[in-house]
Amino acid sequence: MTEVRVSRASDLPPERPPSTWAVGWITFAAAMMIMIGTFHVIAGLVALFDDEFFVVTREYVFQLDATQWGWIHLILGVIIAVSGGYLLTGSVFARTIGVILALLSALAGFAWLPWYPVWGVVIIAIAVSVIWALTAHGRDIVAGE
Repeated sequence: MTEVRVSRASDLPPERPPSTWAVGWITFAAAMMIMIGTFHVIAGLVALFDDEFFVVTREYVFQLDATQWGWIHLILGVIIAVSGGYLLTGSVFARTIGVILALLSALAGFAWLPWYPVWGVVIIAIAVSVIWALTAHGRDIVAGE
């Protein structure tokens, strides 16, 4: 016969205090999302206003023209920037959406590499740092308030 053990509150490990370092990383992630959203908006507007500014290499998998990429960057950028501002509330929903949008931003940066390689790599690097901050330290921003 198996004994069922009922845990008591005294059996639980003590909760750790919120890390100010982690809260700083979440604030950093929010600022980076606002910045990366702005980067996407700038790239989108440039592609919309001047189709000839970005030159693509031949035989690339994503055969979209600069205007299509401009709309993708513009819409994605606005959504990411607004989400970055909402991330400062510390809600779980905002952190989840932040991770998803950072992932989409990294994918868009990767797809953008033939048009503007340095810009694409910068967007990918920032998106990865946002994903790390939100997944590793997300709960601390709520606990720190």
